[in-house]
Amino acid sequence: QVQLVESGGGLVQAGGSLSLSCVASGSMFSINRMGWHRQAPGKQRELVADITASYSTDYGDSVKGRFTIILDSAKNTVFLQMNSLKPEDTAVYYCHALDDYNYDYWGQGTQVTVSS
Repeated sequence: QVQLVESGGGLVQAGGSLSLSCVASGSMFSINRMGWHRQAPGKQRELVADITASYSTDYGDSVKGRFTIILDSAKNTVFLQMNSLKPEDTAVYYCHALDDYNYDYWGQGTQVTVSS
């Protein structure tokens, strides 16, 4: 089992920045990918960014060039630096981990609200 605990959400004005963090604990040996998804009201959950154990990254099209995902393997922590935030970035952000058996783990979510 893997537990994911997010922190760092909040309210920010458009154009501002926020940083999210997610600390993973438990059976980490089989985790091969961690990242962030988000879900806005009335919309499907979508990929924001993820990173593999070999530090290969993938970003959703809407956040490329604005968001950066960073993995600190020693601390089992993944960070999401969000710059140039837009109102459409408002959503609940979920930390995600995938293991070698393709089992998904999810955090409880943290709210990010961007005001115009």
